[in-house]
Amino acid sequence: MSKRLAGKVAVVTGGSKGLGQAFAKRLAEDGADVAIAATSLATETEEIVKATGQRAIAQICDVTDPESVAEFAAVVQAQLGKCDILVNNAGIYPFHAFDEMSFEDWRKVLAVSLDGTFLMCKAFIPGMKERQFGRIINLTSTANWLVIPNLAHYNAAKMGVIGLTRALATEMGEFGITVNAVAPGLVRTGTTEAGPQLHMFDPIAQMQAIKRTAVPDEIVGAVSFLACQDAALITGQTLAIDGGLVRL
Repeated sequence: MSKRLAGKVAVVTGGSKGLGQAFAKRLAEDGADVAIAATSLATETEEIVKATGQRAIAQICDVTDPESVAEFAAVVQAQLGKCDILVNNAGIYPFHAFDEMSFEDWRKVLAVSLDGTFLMCKAFIPGMKERQFGRIINLTSTANWLVIPNLAHYNAAKMGVIGLTRALATEMGEFGITVNAVAPGLVRTGTTEAGPQLHMFDPIAQMQAIKRTAVPDEIVGAVSFLACQDAALITGQTLAIDGGLVRL
């Protein structure tokens, strides 16, 4: 595999399993050193990255807490020296009917997906501006267009991520920083296979042009591409990776 990210340092949030772990592995295979942030110590992901020959650090980080994010950013700076590529993957998607959704339920989902993206960008953009280079890749969802019931908080958060992506792309372009979003469809992970999404695999797949449920390794290529020099002129975009569920 081409080491097209050699010399770069990537940060991946929500990197202990699932898509986050897959992103960390692929970026390392592309030659990047990787820092993994998660609510539990992502030892397995750290070892996967190190097995590629790249440096890795795993740190417990609450992306909703400014102090925790600042501490994580300091560790990244001290041990890896910089952040060139930021993948804001952390997110949660509990199902709540709107009539039963508390304000606490609402705030918790927005805090992880939207506030977390904001805080991580605030932590790492100054260094990117100083070096005149950066790749920010935010995770949103095709649920924004499909609008699955009982996910009002999730849909609001992920649409907010798209808005933030566009706004940051506008402000950061002059500094050599690109900001894009990827919008996966339903992906088969340990979490989705154990949750209420399980019964949705087949119905959603039948709505897609490619009628099967994605696995994490089919999402990582887009993140790898957006992180590399080939995507230097792509910014402010949202790329749906969903087997043609959404045909924009």
